Amino acid sequence: MIHVRHSAVADIPIDLAFTYVDDYRNVPDWMFGVARFQPVSEQVSGLGAIYDSTMRIGPKDLGSRVEVVEWERNRVIALDSIAGFRAASSWTFTDLGDATRLDVDFGYRLPGGIAGRTLGMLIEPIVGTAIRQTEHALRTRLGQLV
Repeated sequence: MIHVRHSAVADIPIDLAFTYVDDYRNVPDWMFGVARFQPVSEQVSGLGAIYDSTMRIGPKDLGSRVEVVEWERNRVIALDSIAGFRAASSWTFTDLGDATRLDVDFGYRLPGGIAGRTLGMLIEPIVGTAIRQTEHALRTRLGQLV
């Protein structure tokens, strides 16, 4: 699995930051390339919640079903794909008093063969940029909450 890690500080209390990131309805507003993020059951938050997502990367839409595999209020949200495009992400929150440090780890696995190499050529150049743009958009949205 290929991993991209990034850390940033948002000038917002941890409970507001966590609540915003944990709300699935907000994900397309701040996560780069996410065109759709919808729960597939009545559970919409917390450990075991499952979502169908579509990530638009260049001309390609990548579908994935992800499950929350770790969730602790004001500390961590981790998702892992259970179908479709193989990806995992974790968002760790650290209380800095009036601010919150967000650490993200985004990992993805490409299929083998020609399809995987082609997809890799499409994805790899923009993953770092996507993480930075996601972090910037998230900090901007969080800043608007206070």
